[in-house]
Amino acid sequence: MEDPFAHLLPQILHFNGIQATQLVLLLGIIMFIGAVGGWLFQKLKIPQVVGYIVMGIIIGSSGFHVLEPEVIKALDPVSTVALSLIGFLVGGELKLGTVKKYGKQFVSILLFEAITPAIVVGLMTGLVCFLVTKDVRQSVSLALILGAICSATAPAATTDVLAEYRTRGPLTTTVYGIVAMDDAVALILYTIASTIAHPLIGGQSLPFWIQLLNIFRDIFGSIAVGALVGFLLSLITRLLTNEGRILTFALGCLFLSTGITQIFDLDNILAAMSLGFFMVNFAPQKTRGVFTLVDKFTPPVYVLFFVLVGAKLNIWIITPFLGILALLYVAGRTIGKSIGASFGAWLTHAPKTVQKFLPFCLLSQAGVAIGLSIAAGNDFPDSIGPQILLIITATTFIVQLIGPICVKVGVTKAGECGLNVTVEDIKKNSRVTDVTWGKEHICSDNSPAIVCETDRLFSILNSFSRNQNLNYVVKSASDGTLVGIISLEHLKEVMQIGDFAESMLAMDVMDQPIITCKPSTLLPEAYKLFEEKDIDAIPIVDADNTPLGILEKQTVDHYLHTRIIELNRKLEELDI
Repeated sequence: MEDPFAHLLPQILHFNGIQATQLVLLLGIIMFIGAVGGWLFQKLKIPQVVGYIVMGIIIGSSGFHVLEPEVIKALDPVSTVALSLIGFLVGGELKLGTVKKYGKQFVSILLFEAITPAIVVGLMTGLVCFLVTKDVRQSVSLALILGAICSATAPAATTDVLAEYRTRGPLTTTVYGIVAMDDAVALILYTIASTIAHPLIGGQSLPFWIQLLNIFRDIFGSIAVGALVGFLLSLITRLLTNEGRILTFALGCLFLSTGITQIFDLDNILAAMSLGFFMVNFAPQKTRGVFTLVDKFTPPVYVLFFVLVGAKLNIWIITPFLGILALLYVAGRTIGKSIGASFGAWLTHAPKTVQKFLPFCLLSQAGVAIGLSIAAGNDFPDSIGPQILLIITATTFIVQLIGPICVKVGVTKAGECGLNVTVEDIKKNSRVTDVTWGKEHICSDNSPAIVCETDRLFSILNSFSRNQNLNYVVKSASDGTLVGIISLEHLKEVMQIGDFAESMLAMDVMDQPIITCKPSTLLPEAYKLFEEKDIDAIPIVDADNTPLGILEKQTVDHYLHTRIIELNRKLEELDI
């Protein structure tokens, strides 16, 4: 029996072609140049992913050859990791409630947006090929294979734009659902097309039922791997509270899933989607924050991935005939995707924004299309295989530049940009004065969170019973400045000494304040103080150190969560 791990050693040794110092230097160059490109294009109001790809083209096979093909090949694991991360986050968007609500709509749109471009591209490229070559068999075979390949949509460039512009709404939900499933449709269409093409022009043919069996193995095997690893991750993360450790286990399980799929030749993107789908739907509620943690890890990996995508593209290898076919492929695919997506959305009574703008979001093409073109090169090495490889390479160059821009146009026109607000977003834009303990008490001696140092303990206890504060600030009886802080926990300890405690004053039980904040202090700064000083309450003072109130961590948490609930309720009322 063949050792399933035997092929791993050559892959690992392949890195010996690049010394460790060279590898680190190359990764540094790629990340720096990519980050510069993304920043420049973002300044030009163009999605940053286009900047990454353009910088890759400049330093890659089409430009200055800083990255040679063998080096790019050695860095393939970076692309694998990036695609797994993308698949995991896409799977996290497929909540069961969404699938139940939009399931029929997704399937209808999926079928039309995949099959319609296959027909349009097939007719256009097949006709032109026949007019030039006069070879019916070759023309039909080329049309079938190109039609099948064009149905795939690249999730990476599409979802990166959605994340960059913080989109939320019916269009965004539909896009996530479509890109998660249409790769499987492309694989099935390719199997049917290659089965028909083999007897026409010859090639490495397998019986149709065996090819179909392999597809089912790939699809359901990948889903099973992702679900099993997701179950393992859910068991682990429910025992953890530290964010760093949760992120470590999440990435470890994601890479474990990817490694297993590589060993058994399964689809790592589909497995990662399955893992994400399992986590968001079947894992305990507290573990679902893992998606936010993983999302924070992804930006540098995405930069590396898209720069390498651009570096792989060689635009100088296209002949005039293949150039015409490539242009027809892009035009036919764009027309077919537009008609199919719009018709499928109309047929299922999807929202108007989906019907009008979904075609803008389905134009990107990359991983699966390139993979299928390589498969065509292996299946038809002596006929149409090399031509298909060149056509897909050239068209990927075009649509990878145009696609993200079109996604931005679509979600902008649909009015969905900036609606995916998180707790972190609210926190970044909120100040101490915004917190719900009451603006009416700020800058007022009537604040229930302020007591005088000469107040008796009995009156302070009564104040605790009437108000929600768990901590009080103490002001000086002479000049009104901050002199201390009292916590409910400390008061409980004092009360244990007996009746004598009731005659004590605030100055007798207060602690010295560790740190203070201003009304204008941003909440991220306040949270940093909570963590650094290991405290739950911070006195609020003005420029003269006069106490204005108390900022309590539990109250800030309540405020943030309340704001998120309010925003979500408003969006639901608008059906967004």
